[in-house]
Amino acid sequence: MGVGNCLLELRGHAHAVGTVAFSPDGKHVVSGSYDDTIRIWNAETGAQVGEPLRGHKRGTWSVAISPDGKNILSGAHDNTIRIWDAETREEVGEPYQTHKYGVLSVAISPDDKRIVSGSGDNTIRIWDAETISV
Repeated sequence: MGVGNCLLELRGHAHAVGTVAFSPDGKHVVSGSYDDTIRIWNAETGAQVGEPLRGHKRGTWSVAISPDGKNILSGAHDNTIRIWDAETREEVGEPYQTHKYGVLSVAISPDDKRIVSGSGDNTIRIWDAETISV
């Protein structure tokens, strides 16, 4: 795959954008920034969809979208993992803070049953997505 022409430039974050992900259907892009927000964008028009998701207290370093597109997962410098309902834009449950340092990366398994996180504490943790327990 080569690099083609830039199709869109999305602007709205106040600080550096550290992470981006496409929704499974390709219709949206989710971005996380050091401005502590997560934003959802229309991938065709570049328009921001709704208000930013707010909850992290320090920069959002990683985002992932569940295979069914229903949830957004985020990890941040505040040592937390958060799950968001993609439709209602509400946080699902409480933030999970078990890493000792910032959460640098998050991903969701293809079967939507496990979550994996990588941290500045030199650990990778695999979680049960239903109970979010190690």
